Amino acid sequence: MSQKNNNSQLTKLADLGEFEVINHITKDFVIQNDSTIEGIGDDAAVLDFNNKQVVVSSDMLVEGIHFNLSYMPLKHLGYKSVIANLSDIYSMNANCTQITVNIAVSNRFSLESLDELYFGINAACKKYGVDLVGGDTTSSNKGLIISITAIGSVDSKSVVKRSGAKINDLIVLSGDIGSAYLGLQVLEREKEVFKVNPRNQPDLSKYSYIIQRQLKPEARKDVIGFFESVKLTPTSMIDVSDGLSSEIMHICLHSKVGCDIYEDKIPVSDELMSSCEEFNLNSTTVALSGGEDYELLFTINQEDYDKIKNSNDFTVIGHITDLKKGNNLITKAQQSIPITSQGWKSF
Repeated sequence: MSQKNNNSQLTKLADLGEFEVINHITKDFVIQNDSTIEGIGDDAAVLDFNNKQVVVSSDMLVEGIHFNLSYMPLKHLGYKSVIANLSDIYSMNANCTQITVNIAVSNRFSLESLDELYFGINAACKKYGVDLVGGDTTSSNKGLIISITAIGSVDSKSVVKRSGAKINDLIVLSGDIGSAYLGLQVLEREKEVFKVNPRNQPDLSKYSYIIQRQLKPEARKDVIGFFESVKLTPTSMIDVSDGLSSEIMHICLHSKVGCDIYEDKIPVSDELMSSCEEFNLNSTTVALSGGEDYELLFTINQEDYDKIKNSNDFTVIGHITDLKKGNNLITKAQQSIPITSQGWKSF
């Protein structure tokens, strides 16, 4: 009965119409970049990047495929959806300045639900200095779909692609990986427990780090700033969204090289290690295949090692080899095992 009363206080999207909804959910966004000449309010955004190269990336999140609203708060979903796109821009060694947001939403969502979603989107925009400059809002007959396009710029001499790795380059990883996947396992487990006993209130305090990595990840804009400060341009780079094994194979494929990754060098958190024991999972497998960490995997010339060696945020996890040697994991027992792609598959 109380649920019915709560629902009666919510604003149906159909009562407003598309343009009133758009005006409502974008009213708190402010312009932060000089490159944004015209944002929301016209037929198209107008951007000016002077002589820089423009970098564009797009990503889609579908309810039931990429997220589950039974444990993903809408404000966290909004935040994460932006982060996933910013990470792609940073992986090109570029700075992101604008995004467009397209959503398809079913009639089970109220205006207040969209407020929550766009609160998270706005929080990410403010933190990373990004302008929301447009998008589209439409109806869906099944759940929620979010599609974001991120736009950025970079000097032509500073662009970093997947295809630049050279033999003997060092393979470097920012932060730690695998925790986002373990956080998802905890949330999925607690969802099943809740189905059996809705009164159960789980104690998730010992999983705070890995759950945060799943629900509210961060993009590594700071790494791009560090590169600029020490005048370092990686030879290749990619973000770890689909799993380390998939990402290093992308670099090797596009660069036409092989690699050796050392198991004992892969950085993982203490919380991941303890959770792997609890779930009876192999921490190396999780680190290789987990995904959604949004860390940066990059290669550098050995002569540039001194520029990163004093940072606790970077770990050299291997090196680039000849294409004929293939992509290999060197285990703690010094055995060489071929790396296979076990990360996220879209289909």
